[in-house]
Amino acid sequence: MLATAPTADGAPGSTAASSRTETPVASTSPITDVVETQVSLRVPLPVSAGIRPERCDRLSYLRYRSASGPASSAAADRILVAQPGILEGAGAFDSVARNTVRAAAEQGRHIEFWALDRRSNCLEDNTGIASGDTGKAVDYYYGGREVNGRTFSGFVTSDQAGWLAEVGLEQTVRDQYDLLAAELPDQRLRKQKVLCGGHSLGGVLTGVFATWDFDGNPATTADAGYNQCAGYFALDTTISTSLDDLQGNDGDMNGGLLPERTVPDTGLGLTVVRAGLRTGVLPRFLGLPVVLNPETMNLLAIGGLAARNAPDAESALLDSVPSNVNLETTARTLFSKDAGVFLTGRPTIRDFRLTNAAVLGAFVDDNSAPLAFLHSSVGLFDSPGGGRIVDKEFPVSNDVQGSPALFGSELKAIPDEPDGPLYTWRNFDRVGAPDDPVHRSENGTPFTTAAKEVTDIRELARSLSEQPLDFTEDYFPTRLVTDIQLIDEPELARKLVHKNGLTANPRITFVAGDGILADHVPEDENPVILPGYQHLDVLTAAPVQNGGGREQISVRLSAFADRP
Repeated sequence: MLATAPTADGAPGSTAASSRTETPVASTSPITDVVETQVSLRVPLPVSAGIRPERCDRLSYLRYRSASGPASSAAADRILVAQPGILEGAGAFDSVARNTVRAAAEQGRHIEFWALDRRSNCLEDNTGIASGDTGKAVDYYYGGREVNGRTFSGFVTSDQAGWLAEVGLEQTVRDQYDLLAAELPDQRLRKQKVLCGGHSLGGVLTGVFATWDFDGNPATTADAGYNQCAGYFALDTTISTSLDDLQGNDGDMNGGLLPERTVPDTGLGLTVVRAGLRTGVLPRFLGLPVVLNPETMNLLAIGGLAARNAPDAESALLDSVPSNVNLETTARTLFSKDAGVFLTGRPTIRDFRLTNAAVLGAFVDDNSAPLAFLHSSVGLFDSPGGGRIVDKEFPVSNDVQGSPALFGSELKAIPDEPDGPLYTWRNFDRVGAPDDPVHRSENGTPFTTAAKEVTDIRELARSLSEQPLDFTEDYFPTRLVTDIQLIDEPELARKLVHKNGLTANPRITFVAGDGILADHVPEDENPVILPGYQHLDVLTAAPVQNGGGREQISVRLSAFADRP
């Protein structure tokens, strides 16, 4: 197919041959009446972006539609287009997309869900994970093994990604506009059928998109972002143009969506920050020496693969990867019972017998993992052999909670018998079952209850490892977040021409009841509060919840899409 591409300076108006591909995605999801494809279009970056891999001149998304619905997107009743959050890729939307498309089909409506992938994801090499074999994946990334004729060339460094210094707020919203214009050339059809939204940071990106002027002429409005959408949806976020809108009464900046000082408080402004990115003084993508960087996020996907293939088998994953400083310190940060264990490094996670599901749960569950914006409610550790499960007092104590926006508010638990019995994982729907031993904190309070658990760890593992477009975003562009935090600078502010765009269309807002934004969303948003949900649960929650009820985002979002 031919599609419109931007000119060299990024402005619309010229045409260029632009290949479009749509590839079926094989899935093991139990929801089999939803068709998933990967769509990719060639939409080149401006020449000024500099040298980059050819694959980075493409835009991609995951398209979900009902198997009984029309094959053409233009014939769908509605199309939901979702922007991912920070450090997040299109694959993270798999569960909520399937659940919502199915819920609409049950009511006789055929909607589509498009999960967008940002350009930076083109830097990821998912070849090893896509093999579907945990051993092959580890050998591919760490042993020089060839998979499908390819060998791993290493994780990309900031110096190798100079072009990311040009991928900021303007390019990100332009990419969404260009993709919509290419896939649905009739603007009137977009205005009638497209619902724009996102998760976490994706809500702010949607707000910016809604107010943006795309043709450089404020007097014309057919190109305005809000006129590409019939409505907005917010998944644990708000549709706004500033992270300040998510600042809570406790002073935690943006509800924990981003570190408070992602941009140094230098007062130097946009020009100097961009110069720092272009020269490499500032890193071109976000990352930390441990916990959050391309290698550790890639390991999370491998962990998802292991838990998907053999959830109840004793894990050998951490014994099979190298013992480098990054992985060892990350494991110590995520799996230390207290400060003493963290400082001494003994015992390590390698000293415990854990199933593959238990390893994954340790890294992402709200009763285990320390970082709230990574939390899902997927169950709890268990041990049929009677192994002790005790309070996890690092990095904050269960007695004295730290910032909920950073660490969450749930009691943390951890296995306590190295070289002892096998520790398993009690899935979300087995918490509170007759055979549940009800593991308790030292003060006698259960670490969790059925009402606090909403996501199936097997489906989370599948989403982490099965999607051709990754669940995580290993190379999140620093410029995107610096632009957002400096959005009041004149160069950016003058692009947000259509301030009325934020209120021009109806919206629906969902808030995780136990998540990082529970106390941060303005009351005038009239949010749908989801009890027991954490920040990622709004994307991953199971279609049938504990107690037998339907998952409410899919039910209510599909109903919202059915509005005139």
